[in-house]
Amino acid sequence: MMKSFAYSGKNYPVLSYKAVVVGTGAAGYAAADNLFDLGVTDIAIVTEGIRMGTSRNTGSDKQTYYKLTLSGDAPDSVAEMAQSLFEGGGRDGDTALCEASLSARCFYRLCDLGVPFPHNRFGEYVGYKTDHDPRSRASSCGPLTSKYMTEALEASCARKKIPVLDGMLAVAVIRDHSRALGLICLDTEKNSPVILLAGSIIFATGGPAGMYSASVYPESQTGATGVALRAGICGANLCESQYGIASTSFRWNLSGTYQQVLPRYISRNADGSDEREFLQDWFPDAQSLSGAVFLKGYQWPFDVRKIENYGSSLIDILVYNETVLRGREVFLDFRENPECLSDGDGLIPELLSPECRDYLTRSGALEGRPIDRLRRMNPAAIDLYMDHGIDLSREPLQIAVCAQHNNGGLYADANWQSDLSGFYPVGEVCGNFGLYRPGGSALNATQVGALRAAQHIAYNGAEAPAQEEIAQQISSALGEICAFIEAQRNSGKVTCASARETAASAMTRAGAHIRAKDEALAAKQLAEDMLSKLSTGSLLSDGAGRLADAFRLRDILTCQVVYLSAVIDHISAGFGSRGSYLVEDPAGHLAHEKLPEVFRYRLDGGGRDVVRLYRLNPDTMETECFSRPVRPVPQEDNWFENVWNSYRRGEVFR
Repeated sequence: MMKSFAYSGKNYPVLSYKAVVVGTGAAGYAAADNLFDLGVTDIAIVTEGIRMGTSRNTGSDKQTYYKLTLSGDAPDSVAEMAQSLFEGGGRDGDTALCEASLSARCFYRLCDLGVPFPHNRFGEYVGYKTDHDPRSRASSCGPLTSKYMTEALEASCARKKIPVLDGMLAVAVIRDHSRALGLICLDTEKNSPVILLAGSIIFATGGPAGMYSASVYPESQTGATGVALRAGICGANLCESQYGIASTSFRWNLSGTYQQVLPRYISRNADGSDEREFLQDWFPDAQSLSGAVFLKGYQWPFDVRKIENYGSSLIDILVYNETVLRGREVFLDFRENPECLSDGDGLIPELLSPECRDYLTRSGALEGRPIDRLRRMNPAAIDLYMDHGIDLSREPLQIAVCAQHNNGGLYADANWQSDLSGFYPVGEVCGNFGLYRPGGSALNATQVGALRAAQHIAYNGAEAPAQEEIAQQISSALGEICAFIEAQRNSGKVTCASARETAASAMTRAGAHIRAKDEALAAKQLAEDMLSKLSTGSLLSDGAGRLADAFRLRDILTCQVVYLSAVIDHISAGFGSRGSYLVEDPAGHLAHEKLPEVFRYRLDGGGRDVVRLYRLNPDTMETECFSRPVRPVPQEDNWFENVWNSYRRGEVFR
């Protein structure tokens, strides 16, 4: 029977579970599925919208799952894969070992649930080489791999009749000094709070997607990292994200074949005037240009190490310069060959880089236009856009350098438990990825993290607290939420949508892959000012009527304050450019002699052996920044008899 909690003359519904999973993506469904199989059946899945998450709505040319080698005679081991993950820098070795050791188990579970990963006639699950991968550990079932994973896991949860509380937006964590006790959610249909008490919370809400205007995250995905940060839960490596070229009208990563077919990069004014190809202005010859565009297919995420010598990441800088700094629009055009590579009829092979020429020749795709090569090598890539009303054979495709994945997030240990007991961040919201990661490791992390959290809860989790015993903590969390709701009855001057775009545009300029301290300070001040006005009801003209959007905006602004604090701390501490971002350094090297000074940078040679941590004080909105050494990859004495005894006693799950 549903209970209620009286506060300030009103009664609010109370639901109680042993464990609650927040999110209906690949991580959330996997967590619930594993909990149920481990005997924790008093659970519910909470979501603001079943169809809204990134796992279900995004992909790439060939979306990758990274796991242990499962075919052929190439040597591999759990320890070697763990080392590959650990070598990306800035991450803990124990979580790397977990992701390596459980990758095969989680991969095979997905196969058993019907995810169509390919195998040969003998049952070997073959692989290919991906980014930062010394082996060929990657597998894929096409551009919609994470969608297939989500749907298969959803079906498994449905067969088990695990309840899904749809239309519930998590807005606050109920906690005491050491443990998570539940959540306050907004019932988005009734515009009213609901109290969820839980012995454990698995937080699988995805990355903070709403922070950026240039984003390849689906528009329905905003994230909820700010909810955890406002509860004092520690963030980790918040500076580390991934950015890459993507289409903007239909949000999709433009990696792989989209680049390898050598489309034209064209730029024009916002009114459509002065359209021209622009890459040839920045490269010394056609061969270096073709090589950079071709390699952008393999090296899709921006990597500051790949700028020098006309590398592939110079293209990201040039697109950013055109779109953000010059205010122009940039497009990929598959209808004609680049002028500097063509004689009017087709590509001139002698002008292509050797790797590009060999690839297109072996693929039988050296002839014709980019659209012809794309149709020959990957017709599904054309169909994908056609399904969204975009005909690549008739119109150019608008692009930008977009936020794609947060390698940082909330801190978690080797059981995927945060520094707040009973609270488990799983999937992209978890900051376990480090500076660099092999392509596809994020999908594996959703499944491994879900399993590890479920195991820890099954062997150690508490029952849901009785509301009578934690009335003070409920009142504290509920009171803050009710005050925010009441404040939205005041009248501001802007809409939720315009406020969000203002903040997101500032974040793309200051906190994405190009960073300068002055810009970051200004963007942080903007976010703080907007957050202060939002909290007092003096920002939004439509906040009372759009409470869910007001709470989402609060979450976005909270994330921006903390993430920009991390950027400012990083620059102030003397760290340079690394991983996925360029930090302006007046004493550094200019990325190209004709570029503005903001692109002058110095590669950072340190910081790979520490994890940067961040804790928000929600009362002062100040962010504490500190570091600790990474935990090394554990060296276990795996004597079978000892491990067996430890396993039987449940010690391995503590």
